[in-house]
Amino acid sequence: MPIDLSTIQSLILDMDGVLWRASDPIGNLPAIFAGITRRGWKVALATNNATRSIGMYVERMAGFGVTVEPWQIINSAQAVARLLKNRFPQGGPIYIIGERGLLEALQEQGFYPADEHVLAVAASMDRSLSYDKLRCATLLIRGGALFVATNPDRTFPTPDGLVPGAGAILAALETATDVAPLVCGKPAPEMYRMALERLGTAPEHTLVVGDRLETDIAGAQVIGCRTALVLSGVSSETQGRQWQPAVDWIGADLQTLVNTP
Repeated sequence: MPIDLSTIQSLILDMDGVLWRASDPIGNLPAIFAGITRRGWKVALATNNATRSIGMYVERMAGFGVTVEPWQIINSAQAVARLLKNRFPQGGPIYIIGERGLLEALQEQGFYPADEHVLAVAASMDRSLSYDKLRCATLLIRGGALFVATNPDRTFPTPDGLVPGAGAILAALETATDVAPLVCGKPAPEMYRMALERLGTAPEHTLVVGDRLETDIAGAQVIGCRTALVLSGVSSETQGRQWQPAVDWIGADLQTLVNTP
């Protein structure tokens, strides 16, 4: 049975593949968000992409003509920082494979980058990845450091096609260490829990919109949210129709969802 959108009070939107591909917006974002406002839906943005800080996402949305508040944005770097803060309340040294978003999220919780005697190795998308970084991380993990990761996304959507994502880096480290990382981003439910807390809505009245079945949709189903797959990113319509449990809504893009009666 098609989802009754009148029962939805909030949206949790993925970003890459839903709102944009690389630097290109997907549709007229100001018009789309105006439509969301007209429908009375509250919005949070939840992305596995940990390369940008929360402030950078606010600026990026502003560049597309959409105003959002920092509380509306959740990324997998925040989920990693939250987990580590629970494990190590005092903060401390962390070996970081990642970019500004992960570094800032960890620093906000009292952690700092180091390459020896670390509490954990935190791994994410890193476009300056080198063999030396992989070597150091491997030795630290084999030496007993906790291995945590932002997300398992093997690829990353761009206008040119799919390119290696954080999951490709994790695969190299897992192969080298024989240790599987503790993944904090989607499909783990922590980011969705954070979003529901901020939105103040129940899972059954919250619609998660994503482009990737194995992360966006799977994580939403774990926590009991309704689900919408847009075909503007990674997963195809055929894959979406075959997915179990069934996705609640499948359509071309976010604009199509907002325009659905």
